[in-house]
Amino acid sequence: MKTLIIYGSQYGSTKRYAERLAEMTGIEAIDYRNAKNISEYERIIYLGALYAGGVTGLKKTVSKISPNQELVIITVGLADPTDSDNIKSIRNSIKTQIPSEFYDESKIFHLRGAIDYTQLGLKHKVMMSLLHSKVSKMPESELNAEAKAMLETYGKQVDFVDFTALEQITSKL
Repeated sequence: MKTLIIYGSQYGSTKRYAERLAEMTGIEAIDYRNAKNISEYERIIYLGALYAGGVTGLKKTVSKISPNQELVIITVGLADPTDSDNIKSIRNSIKTQIPSEFYDESKIFHLRGAIDYTQLGLKHKVMMSLLHSKVSKMPESELNAEAKAMLETYGKQVDFVDFTALEQITSKL
């Protein structure tokens, strides 16, 4: 099956996963901003960073594919990808970004990424500061996995990238 890996990365961990997946499979990996003619591929494997309630570049990429192309979505974020509430939140976000026919037929996986607050752009620093301020005032009982992860990692450099998780994904493709 003719396959292409496309990724949307903000600060690099999604790109690292995409490049490693490309090495493992021999499939070309390209940034979503450089994905022009993707209609010739039977399967698109999309890796996207989770930012501001969405998956970076997913909507733009899906707008270029047809329903007869297989879509595999792999999200990369800070919160624990095994937490059921976190998965539900991510998948609800994906549903708002792509048509239901793609969502219903897609295989969806989740990976844990990295963050280095010293590398964030001004917009993301301000956004994270406001979010941290809001979340830090919430009662512990109201915090979901994503909020807890944000509180634990705020202002730090953390790297949860686990390339062995890609092996589990490739075995399910």
